[in-house]
Formats: sequence, C-alpha cells, structure tokens
Amino acid sequence: MQVLQVQLAVQADPAEVGRARRWVRTRLQGHGLDPDAPIAETLVLVVSELVTNAVVHTGCPAVLRLTMPVPDAASPDAASSPVRVEVADASRTAPAPRHAGRDATSGRGLELVELLCARWGWYPEGSGKRVWCEIDPAAQAALPAEAPVLNELVWQL
Repeated sequence: MQVLQVQLAVQADPAEVGRARRWVRTRLQGHGLDPDAPIAETLVLVVSELVTNAVVHTGCPAVLRLTMPVPDAASPDAASSPVRVEVADASRTAPAPRHAGRDATSGRGLELVELLCARWGWYPEGSGKRVWCEIDPAAQAALPAEAPVLNELVWQL
C-alpha cells in the first residue's frame, strides 16, 4: 500500500494553530477527501489540539506530519486504513490528559484525542518527543455528517 506523507513546520506561536488547521484542510482536499466529511472534521480537530499542546506547553517550534493511505488498484482497501497524525516538539515532558471541569475553557485536548482516535501515544525522540494518533476511517464514516456530534463530545468532557 502506498502512503502520502506530508509535514509542516510550526513556529512557537499560538497563531500557527489556525495555519495548521488550514494546511490540513488543503492537504485533505488535495488528497480527494471532502473537507466536510466526518474524518476531515476529526482530523482538523485532532491536529488543532496536538499543535496547540506543542506550541503552548513547550514554547518551541514543532513539526506536524500527516500520513494518509493512497487507494490504488493494487490496494483498494487503503481507504479503510488509519490516517496518522504526528506532532514532534522539543520537550521530553510526557503528555498528560487532564479532566477539565465543565466550566473550564481549556484542558480537554488529549481527552478529545483519546475519544476520537483509534489509538494514540507518544515516545521520546532526540531531545524532544513525538505525539501521535491514528484515526480509523470506518469509525468516522459511522458518524453523522453534522458537526454537533463533536460539540456534544466537548460538552460531555
């Protein structure tokens, strides 16, 4: 199976999170994925959370990487293979999910990643770490196309 791997250098500026979201939407659209499909919405949300964690908590630049299967005649099942998101940063501090209170305005990022992804984790790399997650297209296809599903998840946390 062939994969498409693309990456974006992200500066240590919270404004870069919006740029990362736009970049992901552009890459997905270029890959032939409907930018309003449930998996696209999930990918954008997960990227937003992981990039935010990297730039806010480390104060250092990061690298965002997307790895997506490329369906072709040799591997038509590629469309059902997971999409992988990775964010590498310069901190060796382990990511730790928090349990934010209902009125909290932050602290839900890794809980969302845990809920929306088939699996996630992290490992030390060089002088920093790499946080990764995989999104299962089959599970995402089962979600309704409306965004309120994600809003409900946020409020349930």
